[in-house]
Amino acid sequence: MKMFKVDNELKSANIPRTVRFTEPLFEQLNTIAADNGISFNLLVLQCCKYALENMQEEQEA
Repeated sequence: MKMFKVDNELKSANIPRTVRFTEPLFEQLNTIAADNGISFNLLVLQCCKYALENMQEEQEA
């Protein structure tokens, strides 16, 4: 089982998009980003990447 690990590999993201979050999800992500010393944006990018990588693995099985 893969574990989600916060790192800085996606710092160079440069395509702007607007995404709407529920308040509880926004607060949870904000807290995780602050606790790990990274931006909210970087955390969201990493969450998306992790989800896509794991979705693809499940489809391949």
